[in-house]
Amino acid sequence: MRVSSIAQPPRTSDADTIAVGVFEDEGAPPESPAELAELLASGEARRTFKALALTHADGKRWLVVGLGARKELTPERARVAASTAAARAREISTRTLCWEAPSGSDPAIAAALVEGTILSDYRFDLHKSAAENGPEDAPPKHLEHLIVAGPDGLEATVAEATLLGEAVNRARDLQNRPGNDLTPTALAEYARALGAEGPGLSVEVEGREAIIGRGMGAFAAVAQGSEQEPALITIRYEDLRSSHASSPTLGFVGKAVTFDSGGISLKPGSKMAEMKFDMSGGAAVIEAVCAIARLQLPVKLVAVVGATENLPSGRSIKPGDIVTAANGKTIEVNNTDAEGRLVLADCLCHAVAEGADQIIDLATLTGAVIVALGSTYAGLMSNDDALAERVTAAGDRSGEIVWRLPLHDEYSELLKGRYGDLDNAPEARKAGTIVGGAFLSNFVGEVPWAHLDIAGSAWDLDRAYVGKGASGYGVRLLVELARSYGA
Repeated sequence: MRVSSIAQPPRTSDADTIAVGVFEDEGAPPESPAELAELLASGEARRTFKALALTHADGKRWLVVGLGARKELTPERARVAASTAAARAREISTRTLCWEAPSGSDPAIAAALVEGTILSDYRFDLHKSAAENGPEDAPPKHLEHLIVAGPDGLEATVAEATLLGEAVNRARDLQNRPGNDLTPTALAEYARALGAEGPGLSVEVEGREAIIGRGMGAFAAVAQGSEQEPALITIRYEDLRSSHASSPTLGFVGKAVTFDSGGISLKPGSKMAEMKFDMSGGAAVIEAVCAIARLQLPVKLVAVVGATENLPSGRSIKPGDIVTAANGKTIEVNNTDAEGRLVLADCLCHAVAEGADQIIDLATLTGAVIVALGSTYAGLMSNDDALAERVTAAGDRSGEIVWRLPLHDEYSELLKGRYGDLDNAPEARKAGTIVGGAFLSNFVGEVPWAHLDIAGSAWDLDRAYVGKGASGYGVRLLVELARSYGA
């Protein structure tokens, strides 16, 4: 989809459909055709949030979109309104849609209209045959062009929102690819290709021998059950235009288990196909770093993604085995389906070794977070209040909201192993999400760190602009977080 902005009234654009938002207790926007006012007066068009009505004037379709009370219009509500309008626009065979940015609104609203349209226009058809694409006279599946009409100066806002929306959709493409397509090697090759594109980016990929050579016994143990080569992906970014002497080096760490069967502790067959999504944290990290580079944000960061499969075989790690992580801690592996924390343990150690001053990791770590928070919030755990507040604020601004859960010494007591330093899956099964975060805290030392459990948010988020399937959760949050350091 092409996206652009104009500083003229929407009627002057070449759009075949114009979306106009209307607020409670307000009339039709200035310069809108009389037909809109008539539609509102008749009650056919309503001002309540997400209400839609259609009329024709000046040779164009006019889509009237209810926005509710003006004081309640947030960027998140604008994303929802945009996705609602985009769905209706596609139904009526729109090819070019022009949104009139609400008068007097913050530029963040215009950005959200772009994001909501791009994200809701997403489809994953990579493996669909031509016969499944529908009849020739079917409505188009995608909009061809989105125009935002508003005041002067929106060009940069619209361009950045477009770049961000496209990054999220690329992460969704990665998530939606099946495990026989997106192997650890394929993900590493994808990261390499992105690294060649972005200014200030460099990518290093290491395989099984190097992972073992680095003393990453936990990561290597998960990978040993699969014939697929694991990949330790390290991405570095530095804005070459700026000095970073006083700025922290950010560390992003992503879990990328490209398929998780549970290993010897095999998962039930029901919904196991969804375990292709267990690489969602890695996808978010890769695309967020690439977006940060393309936006040329004035930050320095190192990203670490651990990619592997978790499969049962004669070589697989067994319940009761003891492995040694890169920082020397020994781990009793009492459940091989608690593999994500093993991969992340070594990846966190690697981020510390690579000079990260503040670390944020993303992982589809526990089903327990869905019980606790559903799909509305991602779970946040942190050893640093200031970092936790910064991550929470970035989530609020980006619409990818998080809820902080406590880390307490008593949770760490649950993790003490009988035969090793740590137990990766305590039998008590208490506070599963928090215990997962407490486990990871053992691998960051004194570095400020925040863990995001995105198991409830990475797919089937069911928000209007990202319904079923991959959501790309975390890309927008990480970019917004990086932006906060460069402000």
